Amino acid sequence: MPEGDTVWYAAHRLDAALAGRVLTLADLRVPRFATADLTGRRVLGVTPRGKHLLARVEGGLTLHSHLRMDGAWRVYATGERPHGGPAHQIRAVLGNAEFTAYGYRLPVLELLRTADESQVAGHLGPDLLGPDWDPAEAVRRLTADPARPLGEALLDQRNLAGIGNVYKSELAFLAAVTPWLPVGDLGPGVPERLVATAHRLLEANKDRPDRRTTTTRRTGERLYVYGREGRPCPRCGAPVRKAESADRVTYWCPACQRGGQGARTER
Repeated sequence: MPEGDTVWYAAHRLDAALAGRVLTLADLRVPRFATADLTGRRVLGVTPRGKHLLARVEGGLTLHSHLRMDGAWRVYATGERPHGGPAHQIRAVLGNAEFTAYGYRLPVLELLRTADESQVAGHLGPDLLGPDWDPAEAVRRLTADPARPLGEALLDQRNLAGIGNVYKSELAFLAAVTPWLPVGDLGPGVPERLVATAHRLLEANKDRPDRRTTTTRRTGERLYVYGREGRPCPRCGAPVRKAESADRVTYWCPACQRGGQGARTER
């Protein structure tokens, strides 16, 4: 599932393949921008901002994409057949003499003026993997509404940018609280530790495609609770549970994480 570390990894692969090179192929397969022609322009760079990808090209233009739940960018040698999914799922193709990047299942793809990037990313809080990272400001924003459930506060990109469902569940487990606990009920120093842990985990995972939050190397135990419904909690041995609400999914241990459970559907 794409989160801040996944987006950082994708951005740096795209930057290595495209930055400094002239586009010989640019195909945006969304109706609004299908006629836009970026060929002949040099890519200035590709940078991540939270969960957003910003590909800047000559002429003051930025191609903005967001992966959301299952979007992906794949890079191949030019001429190599892409295999990131069916051809009809490709929403963008950016190529040069050496490499070609394909954007699959991109729910957000738009071309805007570079000067207007703040319209799509200006609302974001401190970026966990960005040059603006400010842990004190992230803590301030995270705890600004004491009644708000921790999970909601963590997922709100206006508080700190880069956390999704996986890290939400894993961070709550590491803090021994559920995502439904109000942030005002966190113990002294816990918000600071949560923010520091989030930064440490995303930094540790940004350069690899397989995310890991645990220290064990055993197969199938890369994560503490996420995706482990019914399996024993690595802390206390109780069965991990799963809850769903709208398009969000949560995994947690009801035995050793305090704070109750507030989702409508639980199984």
